[in-house]
Amino acid sequence: MRRKLLMVSALVIPAVAVSLVGMRALSKRDHSATVAATPLPDARATIADRQIQKAEARIRNLPSSPDGYTLLAGAYMLKARETGDFGFNARVESALKRALEISPDDQTAITLHATLQLTYHRFKEALDEATKAQKSGLETPDIYGVMTDAQVELGDYAGAIKAAQKMMDLRPDSSAYSRVSYLRALHGDLEGAIEAMRVAVKAANPANAENSGWYRVHLGLELMNAGRREEAEREFDAALQIFPAYHLALAAKGRARVRAGDFDSAVELYRRAQERVPSPEIVIALGDLYAKLGRREEAKRQYELVEFIEGNSASAGTYSRQLALFWADHDTRLDEALEVMRRERALRTDIYTLDALAWCQYKKGQLADARDSIEQAKRLGTRDARIFYHAGMIYDALGDRVNAAKYLKLALNTDRSFDVLQAGVAQRKLDELARGSSANSRRS
Repeated sequence: MRRKLLMVSALVIPAVAVSLVGMRALSKRDHSATVAATPLPDARATIADRQIQKAEARIRNLPSSPDGYTLLAGAYMLKARETGDFGFNARVESALKRALEISPDDQTAITLHATLQLTYHRFKEALDEATKAQKSGLETPDIYGVMTDAQVELGDYAGAIKAAQKMMDLRPDSSAYSRVSYLRALHGDLEGAIEAMRVAVKAANPANAENSGWYRVHLGLELMNAGRREEAEREFDAALQIFPAYHLALAAKGRARVRAGDFDSAVELYRRAQERVPSPEIVIALGDLYAKLGRREEAKRQYELVEFIEGNSASAGTYSRQLALFWADHDTRLDEALEVMRRERALRTDIYTLDALAWCQYKKGQLADARDSIEQAKRLGTRDARIFYHAGMIYDALGDRVNAAKYLKLALNTDRSFDVLQAGVAQRKLDELARGSSANSRRS
């Protein structure tokens, strides 16, 4: 029976794609595709390690076949997800280059190369490659997965739904259901998103610990958005059982502890996540938590680390939007933040780019532009606390108290852990609006 996802309503790219991969910012390791990995004891070897060794053996035995190189590229993609090390993508690229030199029409190499473009945030290039391959006869679930991911990031949600439906028709597996879940969430259908992600969790390959953990984390995040924190934490704990010290699960559980008011545990969880993978999102969250707790010197060191990572890692440029939001939230480098988001907006029209642009415009006092941008960011009906918060603050600056109060309440009711500092700003502004409304009532 055909599974319809058109009662859908959003998408964070699933685990089988790699655009959500984190990074190990200060890695100094060599990432040449042909350097053999040091064999690990069986107890320590992950599925990626074993796959790398298998691929290298195949290359030695069949050096003129593309198969060993595509297997190696896929193994390094998985290793990047396991470790959060963006530097492995250089090995992926080198392996795929060799595979395509041997066989320019190799379907696996073409699909993996388009997937790699997503990792580098070259979304249009990824879509162009996938579309060209599909038109030439490459009708596979994976190629439609790349098309779905790229269209979501570019803001073509109708196109993403069509591609995801085709993917579902061809192979309704965890990868397809996770995309359905994200598309539903983007359109405000949280229950539908949770339902689809539960299917993805059940269908995940238990032998792939990172993959199984990823689905658990993202089910938990959807539960958080639906206000079901305790259920969400159970999913984060399950992910950590499956894949111990998984940075995404540690950070997600840290966010849940913030929501529960357990700041000490949240600090420890974010700290452990940062030790594993110091991505800007994790570093910022920990810095803001330190600031909330009055630990100013520690917060300052975290904030300094954010910009160092962005400028000195294999993922430089990947987190431009997060960096612009960081500057805007902390009222620093506002001209640069706005310029960054204008450049992003020229490349893509997804709701999160428009939301970040709106926030930077608001901070620069460009209120009419901010209103236009935030209206576009809200166009799908996405239940996102940060978007609601930005909308409320923009409406307040425009003098629209009714909508300001409406959206600030929505932000806090949706998820008070969306940002430990900005949630406080939202509450103070809402209290101020309530006092103003009460004073006006007494005067009348």
